[in-house]
Amino acid sequence: MRSAADAAITTQTLRHRVATVLLLCAIGVALTLVVFHPGIMTFDAAYVYADVAKHFRGDWQSPVMTSLWQLIDPLAPGSASMFLFMVSLYWFAVLLIGLTLARNSWLAVAVPILAVTPPAFCLIGVIWRDVLFAVVWLFAAALVFAARAGGKWILRAAQVAALGLLAFGVLLRPNAVPAAPLLAAYVFWPAGWTLKRSAILYPFAFAAFVALVPLVYYGALDAKRQHPLHSLFVFDLGGITYFTGENQFPATWTPEQTALLTDRCYPTDKWDTYWFLEPCRFVMARLEGEKIFGSDAMLEAWSKSVSRYPLAYLEHRATFMWRFLTGDNLVMWTEDIQDRGKRVLPDRAAFTALVALQEALTPFWLFKPAVWLLLSLLLCALAWRRHATASGAFVLGVSGSAAVYVASYFAVGVASDYRYAYWAAVAVLCSAPVLVAPETANTSNVSDRA
Repeated sequence: MRSAADAAITTQTLRHRVATVLLLCAIGVALTLVVFHPGIMTFDAAYVYADVAKHFRGDWQSPVMTSLWQLIDPLAPGSASMFLFMVSLYWFAVLLIGLTLARNSWLAVAVPILAVTPPAFCLIGVIWRDVLFAVVWLFAAALVFAARAGGKWILRAAQVAALGLLAFGVLLRPNAVPAAPLLAAYVFWPAGWTLKRSAILYPFAFAAFVALVPLVYYGALDAKRQHPLHSLFVFDLGGITYFTGENQFPATWTPEQTALLTDRCYPTDKWDTYWFLEPCRFVMARLEGEKIFGSDAMLEAWSKSVSRYPLAYLEHRATFMWRFLTGDNLVMWTEDIQDRGKRVLPDRAAFTALVALQEALTPFWLFKPAVWLLLSLLLCALAWRRHATASGAFVLGVSGSAAVYVASYFAVGVASDYRYAYWAAVAVLCSAPVLVAPETANTSNVSDRA
């Protein structure tokens, strides 16, 4: 039995840990504001914000992001509203994980420290739906992780909120559907992970998330169909054309254009070459001009090409995936949306310093998606021996979903920016301290009986 002196020391230590985590998170928030405020507006974000102003919802980006921005914009018009929303979710998630770990270990301080390392910090103020998606899912996991210290109804409320956030993340990034059931399994059973019940949940959760996207997009929000999936068809048809030497597009070209398609036009990192970059923008000009893009002809051409040339298709997807995982891809956004020849915030020393730091660290593979995919898988392997514990379940749910999410780009990727692996970087950096720290005492067994 512990003495009163031992109890006092333990209480004092706990207070010191909590105070340290709070202080580090406060410093992190302040640093984020100094570097990024009012947020870095990208071209994608500018398009979404323009839709907010026009009260228009399309499915090219995400109509739920448009709806969210429209809701919060009066609080801080422009980029600041979305920036502050993302930053708040990110640092609250870090705080919740850190405070939960503080009950048992000084490793809690590692969470806010890792949260300001360049792989996570460099994008937190850049307005992309990929960043929003990552912080939404991180906050969902953090809510449940922290709520296990509370009573039955606190945990239940956290689980309901987390499921809503999980669904919101899927609506931001529909290609997250294959990864979502893994995180959902953690939300349902945060006390421990079992393969059997996760496997049973997976197909039902997968089907539910698949159905959710059109239900919300075209039902609840009445979004205009802009056919974002057809950008994948264009990219794949271009890849198969390159590897077979035969035109796969449902259109005819001049001999000069055909030569470009089978030689110079194929990009390994993005479909934009066919969209607006010379000398190959003639592809989308023809497809849109003749109303082929967005029509059934695109799906028919894609299906026929993939079934006829499966090896060329796989070679194309493997080529893209290798570039995505290991290439020198775009990390931070530094272009002025009014003038692409200029950098954003050129007079802000803190942001310029972060850009310089990111560029200096790039040769060390810190911004390669392959690193974060492999680290996600490694954490899952190490966590498996603790799968019946709360920490093991957290790591498996968070890092496992991150690994599947990055892997999904093999089939659906059309660009290779680092931001598409941002969820994996954030997941790894927040999961690692949880895995290493001593197991937090289970103060609520509600999830075991669920």
